[in-house]
Amino acid sequence: MTTGTLITVAPTGAESAKAEVPALPVTLDELLLTAKECEALGAAVIHVHIRDDEARPTLDPGRLRETVAALREATDLIVQLSTGGAVTDPEAARLAVLDAAPDMASCTMGTVNFGDDVFLNRWEFVVDLHTRMQERGVVPEYEIFDLGHLTALQRLLGKHGLPHGGHVHVDFVMGVPGGMPGTTATLVAAAQMLRDLPEGTTFSATGIGRSTLPVLLASLSAGGHLRVGMEDTVTYAKGRPVESNMQLVARAVGFAQLAQRPPLTTAEARDLLGL
Repeated sequence: MTTGTLITVAPTGAESAKAEVPALPVTLDELLLTAKECEALGAAVIHVHIRDDEARPTLDPGRLRETVAALREATDLIVQLSTGGAVTDPEAARLAVLDAAPDMASCTMGTVNFGDDVFLNRWEFVVDLHTRMQERGVVPEYEIFDLGHLTALQRLLGKHGLPHGGHVHVDFVMGVPGGMPGTTATLVAAAQMLRDLPEGTTFSATGIGRSTLPVLLASLSAGGHLRVGMEDTVTYAKGRPVESNMQLVARAVGFAQLAQRPPLTTAEARDLLGL
């Protein structure tokens, strides 16, 4: 069991509308303020989706490059771009995210029902994303929405080699309607399946919506790490909207400290992830 906790903040996502969630950071200035606040509290990684001038999800290459550069200038956070985008984004645009040269990028390991939609991740696309990251020196975070995605990851690594840096890190995304449930039993099962992956593989866990707290507590007790943020939940407690991403990071930091697994610094996080 690791002695520290890697805390990732996912501040925006592609699902919530600014009109419905006014606290959602959608402009570059709002994102930078959120990043600085969350880094000061203990976050080491920022998982980034961006929005256009109308606050709609976008994968605009120029905006992505500008965002990566601004985050690097303003913070020491590890910048992780989403290659998932919105469920309607084409594969070519998702691959082009890597042109912004982030430190890390997400790599979703399979197709999954996503509410009323389908989040499509064909095998050929996953292989293309993985190998491009190897070539460009971008460290992947393998997104696991269902237990079968771990078997797909085992196949990917066996056929196409370890990621850049040599360390395998996955994120269990739990509680999405259509994916694996956000329960302790499911997290334990997923963590046990990591035995089939390279030695030293680490995991974070993300609980969507009402599964946020059960997943957070289960992950800490199982030696895992945490991803929190307004991408994943906009409710702090029943009937109480989230006021800011800082509020969610502060709660995660508090639980990590109670578990005697304090947040990793950005330098420690870089060592852990092979950056």
